Amino acid sequence: MELERVRPTVLRGTFHAYELAALAAAARYVTESEPPELPAEALAQLRQVLEEYDRQVRDLSAP
Repeated sequence: MELERVRPTVLRGTFHAYELAALAAAARYVTESEPPELPAEALAQLRQVLEEYDRQVRDLSAP
């Protein structure tokens, strides 16, 4: 994994497929288990990130 700061609040990441898959799997685990100590807003943001991840993965597969 490699991270690069593009702007103060923008990062660019380069990941091996398995690294990104591990992060996505961990995020899915959290969103599905909905731990009570996790604020609802954080859970909603994590779900939005996963939706965007899924859309991007679908777009990679499209001809």
